[in-house]
Amino acid sequence: MDRNTFTGLFLIMIILAGSFYFLRPTEAEIKKTKEIERLDSLKKAGVVPAARDTATKPAAIVNPVVDSLALKGPFGTALAGTESNTVLENENLLITLSNKGGRISSVQIKGQKTYAGKPLILFAGNQNKFGLNLNAAGKTINTNDLYFTSTKTANTVSMRANYGSNAYVEYVYNLKGLSNKVDFKINLVGLQQVIAGNTIGLNWQTTLLQQEKSIESEHRYSAPYYKYVDGDVDHLSVSKDEKEELAKGKIQWFSFKQHFFSASLIAKQPFEKGSLEVKIPTEPGLVKFYDANMQLPYTHTANQAYDMEFYFGTNKFSALKAQGYDLEKQVDLGYWPLKYINRFIVLPVFNFLNNFGWNFGLIILVLTILLKVALSPLTYKSYLSMAKMRVLKPEMDEIKAKVGEENATLVQQEYLKLYKKAGVNPLGGCLPMVLQLPLVMAFFFFFPNLFELRGESFLWMKDLSTYDEFIKFGFKVPFIGDHLSLMCVLMTISTLIMTYFNNQTSGATGQMKYIGYIMPVIFLGVLNSYPAGLNYYYFLANLMTFGQQILIRKMVDDDKIHALIQQNKARPADEKKKKSKFQQRLDDYMRQQQQAKK
Repeated sequence: MDRNTFTGLFLIMIILAGSFYFLRPTEAEIKKTKEIERLDSLKKAGVVPAARDTATKPAAIVNPVVDSLALKGPFGTALAGTESNTVLENENLLITLSNKGGRISSVQIKGQKTYAGKPLILFAGNQNKFGLNLNAAGKTINTNDLYFTSTKTANTVSMRANYGSNAYVEYVYNLKGLSNKVDFKINLVGLQQVIAGNTIGLNWQTTLLQQEKSIESEHRYSAPYYKYVDGDVDHLSVSKDEKEELAKGKIQWFSFKQHFFSASLIAKQPFEKGSLEVKIPTEPGLVKFYDANMQLPYTHTANQAYDMEFYFGTNKFSALKAQGYDLEKQVDLGYWPLKYINRFIVLPVFNFLNNFGWNFGLIILVLTILLKVALSPLTYKSYLSMAKMRVLKPEMDEIKAKVGEENATLVQQEYLKLYKKAGVNPLGGCLPMVLQLPLVMAFFFFFPNLFELRGESFLWMKDLSTYDEFIKFGFKVPFIGDHLSLMCVLMTISTLIMTYFNNQTSGATGQMKYIGYIMPVIFLGVLNSYPAGLNYYYFLANLMTFGQQILIRKMVDDDKIHALIQQNKARPADEKKKKSKFQQRLDDYMRQQQQAKK
């Protein structure tokens, strides 16, 4: 097996391994498949499960029967009651407060719709729980189970659960105009002799509802986020169930993040420690189940107060940044150094273009043109290097025929001598492409997380933030899914054309000539469910690269390149010129291999 054959097979193995990694099913998809199989088996057995619509219908309210002895215990008078709601509303939010637990039971973000055109509700009903865990008089009391007394004044609501005379737990909610923040204050009054311990627990559980067209996409970009006071923003897994203890320092905030929306709790007096948990539900219409348990310090004063803020809103980078506390770092802009490219180069340019009020399809077009202009020197250098290699191809074939393909080491050694005489760098075509790669990869994270594309249409694409359905199969097709994206198909075709053109330019032969055609086909399956805006960008980038190379090809004369190479070869070798350490090691290695073979 010669070196080219080995290299080709090795690259094919890498590509196949990468395709298995990117296309493997997530835990959510596995759970969903098992749930569907379970329901099918029940139907075949004649058992028809009751229909569920957990995304739109809250569970029925049932007032529990309370033991008479419990009514005489801690917070006994607050254990029974009738559930009622109070509404806080401004231009951005419609918040429903329940006296059962004194909690926020529902949040609607005004001005936003789900992909189905319904009002956008982050969470609703009894699936959302919020309360303090108090060790009071030897019993563990969760305020989520208590009935609070509600008092509303303007845009402020007070929720109070009485323990006794002048002893109570109070939640105060204040919603200001044109704001996505809700000021939240906890008052523990007259409980210094009742509550045991130096900390109290705060628990918040919620199940987030599906807002976007693709539940798989929401799974991919949804996770609990958190920030230590003296640390950076981090998050739990986006692809599997996970629970993490947060004990590395005081916690500034935590957030229940969806793809394009977040529900966050910011503590003015940081949490001492805590834990976060994420689970992927199997029921349709549900994205993630989140559970947060945080510890607040308790000093046993007559009036212990905790100031906090809720944020309910979009994951638009500028909107999150305006809230402070590094909330904008919830937007996944990629790994290092991609996130810095996106944050300090791509995003500012995008925002500048957005100020003109253009359609987002046009903005992506202009953004692509600017990127290609900036990278044009590298593109020219890459093409020129490939042209030199193409001109040298006949001489390389002569060397291979003269030395013999079976002596691969000697062939490579003769190639190196030819490169040196001709003044050609065999890696000259690869290095400029490698330097361009971070910018190209940065867009892979930028467009799927760009809130501005949500709901924006262009040509036949109704929503640039999700895939366009050219063909809807109605069933799962291996490798492709249940649909075919026209923009992804166009992107794949343009990539195949580019591969063919590059093979003609570089003079690739053998297995290397065909390996380049495998990757576009693999990415057809990978990117078929990604946003149309991302595939549109890659399609434009391919067209512009193709145009650049045609222009450069007219500028580059192969005859002149050949004459320059021959001129370099005719120069007398400078034997005194010191070789680089890398070149010296390479020559030594080739010599050792040749001697070992003899």
